[in-house]
Amino acid sequence: MSLIQALNWRYATKKMNGNAVPQDKVDQIIEAAHLAPTSSGLQPFKVIVITNPELKAKIAELAYGQQQIIDCSHLLVFAAWDQYTEENIRAVFAHANAERGLPATATADYENTLITTLTSKTAEENYHHAAKQSYISFAMAIAEAALLEVDATPMEGFDAGKLDELLDLKALNLRSTTMLTLGYRDENGDWLVNLKKVRSPLTDFVVAY
Repeated sequence: MSLIQALNWRYATKKMNGNAVPQDKVDQIIEAAHLAPTSSGLQPFKVIVITNPELKAKIAELAYGQQQIIDCSHLLVFAAWDQYTEENIRAVFAHANAERGLPATATADYENTLITTLTSKTAEENYHHAAKQSYISFAMAIAEAALLEVDATPMEGFDAGKLDELLDLKALNLRSTTMLTLGYRDENGDWLVNLKKVRSPLTDFVVAY
């Protein structure tokens, strides 16, 4: 299946059947998220994988009772850095240089410029920048899930502050941005499953100059 075919197949599943997604497929979806491009390669976010039924039930309460959270196989929570610091920026480049067999000084000038630029911004500005990067990864996960014919429901409808408290994300210097449920559609119980996929006309979507 091509990516276009896969995206036509997928939809925001409203009811899942509770069946487990094979771990190898979950691993592929996470790896797609892991390989997503990010600004300066900083990868300023993490993906939290949740399968514990009790924890999923608590999260569902913070997400207006969305049943997919309870019925899904795996819940992915995307959480962005709450701040760019010299320490976390240098750690990224130190790892990259070591993996590439480069001296620690190879990226020194770029690191210094990046640190000066990012640490001069407010924490809220930095969080929003990092959150945007997490959404690129989020989209990659959705696309890979579709290619594997795993249903995935994107979710922003939750109390982020309470979710951060529940998962103790502050201790990890993270703030939640979005969630993705992975599972399989309930063919008989989902009102959306057989409805035609509709997007705005391509002639309206594309603005050409």
